[in-house]
Amino acid sequence: MNSTRKPVAVVVGATSKWQSDGRNTKLAHGQAIDDSDLPVGVRWGVGGAIAQKFAKEGFFVVLTTRRAANAAALEKAIIEQNGECMIVELDLVSEASISKAFTTIREQAGDPHVLVYNAGYLEGRDLPPEKELLEHIPVDMFETAQHIASRGPFLVAKEVLPAMRERGEGSFLISNNASSLRGRKRMTGQSLYYPRVMMRTLAQVLTEEYSEHGVHVANVVIDGLIDSPGTRALSRAQQHPEVVMNPVKIAEAFYYLHTQDKSCWTHELQLTPFPTKPSY
Repeated sequence: MNSTRKPVAVVVGATSKWQSDGRNTKLAHGQAIDDSDLPVGVRWGVGGAIAQKFAKEGFFVVLTTRRAANAAALEKAIIEQNGECMIVELDLVSEASISKAFTTIREQAGDPHVLVYNAGYLEGRDLPPEKELLEHIPVDMFETAQHIASRGPFLVAKEVLPAMRERGEGSFLISNNASSLRGRKRMTGQSLYYPRVMMRTLAQVLTEEYSEHGVHVANVVIDGLIDSPGTRALSRAQQHPEVVMNPVKIAEAFYYLHTQDKSCWTHELQLTPFPTKPSY
């Protein structure tokens, strides 16, 4: 409960599938891994780092995740850092779940001042190479991607933008990736990632509609491998640590966007490791 009525920051997708016991970590390494020697800022990827940053800056942070257990360790870490937070379960595939989650947030925390949409999906990444073409991708797999990348942010925006507009201030920040810029064959199942383009377009539309009402909307393109327990253990990250992105620094970029002066808002920001050519 936000008993002191701090400003509220909601992080949709506060944990990472690459955290120590995440889905991708188990898929890539065959088991959960030990993260006790990792800095606390990188243990839950971008979502966890953003949550910790806003908590340190005096926000009451709401961690949303499909299962509360996924964020229990992150909640504990924030509290140990003298921050305040709560966990709310939210399934982006379900409109009813989204509505219920934000009803709970408004009742127990208050209307969000900041919404960071950090939800991601990894469908298709474990497809074998011979199944990489669109014709082999199951429709239900595509529907999950579409729910998370286009329908989900639309429904979340409907929940938070009215209060931001009435207040005359607020930030709606989208965490996106290079697939939102152009389609290219980088991994199996890549055709599932074109809904990311719709996510980017939604940010552009909301900028047109809500900027004049004092609401800052921005699309953040995170173009690279993000440090976390599961990615740090990958051979690529170990052989080329210079291409690994620090989620703590990514979180600082999100906080910077929220605190920008209205006279010079950034509406799209691309973050790329220095040795890597940016995607366009």
